Amino acid sequence: MGDFVQQSITKTAVRELTTPIADITTFNTLVSGIISGNPWSCTAYDVGGVPQDPVSKSREGYTARIEFEDMEAKIVGYTTSRAPTVTAFNSAVTAILADTALATAMGGDAIHVAEEDTFSATLKCHDASGEIYYVAFSRDQVRVSSYSDDAILTTIETWADTKTELA
Repeated sequence: MGDFVQQSITKTAVRELTTPIADITTFNTLVSGIISGNPWSCTAYDVGGVPQDPVSKSREGYTARIEFEDMEAKIVGYTTSRAPTVTAFNSAVTAILADTALATAMGGDAIHVAEEDTFSATLKCHDASGEIYYVAFSRDQVRVSSYSDDAILTTIETWADTKTELA
């Protein structure tokens, strides 16, 4: 029998943000800008003859927190809403805030607690070297994973250093 031979060494690196990304608009602008602007010089490629974008979202999710306060500003309940897209997130927040039947059932007025919202998006990237790696963004960290070439991390880190929201 043959032995297993190591084929690659993949790495993961994490940047903890000193301040969470301010809001969903800032988060979406950052992620959308990467996809449209391709600041890491990723390259298009084919999988089984099907063209793939240089950078694409492989996963995303957005969660809003809505609290219900009574007449004395005491929190009497809360709900969260997880949405698959930014558009769905914004629509869900609007719908929950406008839902008077829900507010009555909860016993208070609905208030969107935006600082408690969570966001995440993972980008799949194809490096010019042929490597595929992932960059996952959340409100309080950026994670680069499945890379082996340290030049990939250097490129992303150099770019991230120019983004005040990623300090």
